[in-house]
Amino acid sequence: MGRAAGHALISAVLFSALGDGWAQAPAQNIYSCTDGQGRKRTADRPIAECADREQHLLNPSGTVRATVGPSLNAQERAQQELRQRREAEAQARQVEAVRRERALLLRYPNQAAHDKERAEALAQVAVVQQVARKREAELVRQREGLLAELEFYQKDPAKAPLALRRQLDENSRNQAAQKRFIAEQEAERDRVNARFDAEQTRLKPLWVAAAPAASKSR
Repeated sequence: MGRAAGHALISAVLFSALGDGWAQAPAQNIYSCTDGQGRKRTADRPIAECADREQHLLNPSGTVRATVGPSLNAQERAQQELRQRREAEAQARQVEAVRRERALLLRYPNQAAHDKERAEALAQVAVVQQVARKREAELVRQREGLLAELEFYQKDPAKAPLALRRQLDENSRNQAAQKRFIAEQEAERDRVNARFDAEQTRLKPLWVAAAPAASKSR
């Protein structure tokens, strides 16, 4: 091989290697914007003069690859983060509401199932109320017996035995406590009904929506 041919071969190899290197090099970022004075600006990094406005990230061909929003100051970032957090919380509440509705519909697939559980819950409260009223009646009868004993000391109540007076005081406290307990059970009955009423309000549209799907699956 002649000297000239050898030089030509070496040049071709070097040119090919350089060409491969250029082809493999990553594309350079090109930012473009129009600043506040209306001047067109380009740079290989975000442009400080356009920090308050959108900037376009361009492809080598000049087409827009992405849009970079304006830079935010500390207060604006805090407001944006607060807004994003509230949006995320609202979305989480919505997801949780949907989950609860599905669980409620799974537990009560129809009106009959819901009515049955309401009746069972009210029956439990009624049993407790019945026992409480029975105890109240016992306390009333006990007080009548104590008062009958106290009649022997009508002329001089101070002579009534201390034990008798203590029993009367204890009976009064027990009757007051029993009345409070009965009132609490009546409030519990109202809470049970209020709970099932609220659930029924939520369930009615769910039952209506689920009815066509149930009929198709048969």
